[in-house]
Amino acid sequence: MTTIPARLQAVRARIAAACCAAGRAPDDVLLLAVGKTWPAEALIEAARAGQYAFGESYVQEALAKIAVLAELTLPQAPQWHFIGPLQSNKTRAVAEHFDWLHSLDRPKLAERLAVQRPAGMPSLQVCLEVNISGEASKSGCTPQALPDLARLVAELPALRLRGLMAIPAPTDDVQRQRAAFARLRLLRDRLNDELGLTLDTLSMGMSHDLEAAICEGASIVRVGTAIFGDRT
Repeated sequence: MTTIPARLQAVRARIAAACCAAGRAPDDVLLLAVGKTWPAEALIEAARAGQYAFGESYVQEALAKIAVLAELTLPQAPQWHFIGPLQSNKTRAVAEHFDWLHSLDRPKLAERLAVQRPAGMPSLQVCLEVNISGEASKSGCTPQALPDLARLVAELPALRLRGLMAIPAPTDDVQRQRAAFARLRLLRDRLNDELGLTLDTLSMGMSHDLEAAICEGASIVRVGTAIFGDRT
């Protein structure tokens, strides 16, 4: 089996190649290592290989990992992104312990997060999750509800609206992958134009489709399997 550092190197090479093909700089794309279901030891191995941005989907599991990695002496402090569906009773933990939230999709959650973000902490960086493929099983707001949610979040204290996130319906067809990611990019651009926002972030693309996402403007790719291996 290849090691986590070797897999990280391979993923970074894929990102660099995709950026080159799209005429973009590799530094324009943040690699988010998604460690859900993997133990803290796997994240420690990644951190020691120079990976500092981590995505988690389960709050209690993430809090334990945050505590463990906080004890390490690293050249750079880890950055924590919550990327999973967020329940109302978990907003305080996210507000208190995470740097980014990618999956905000309801006004109620936004209002709770704004109140619960501790004074003295930097603003919580927020992406709005959009159900770009209209799947009943997926979380995320509809494209139609997006402008009202964006207006609300942009005005709330302690939150900084950065962009959009999506998990399109899975497909191996590269053109269909690109079409879904292009829809998210156009939604982001429309919000900027119509609401006078300056959203700069598109959180899209995972292990199987990061190249298509980068071609369509992804600024954060969320990669788990290609770094840590298949989940059980």
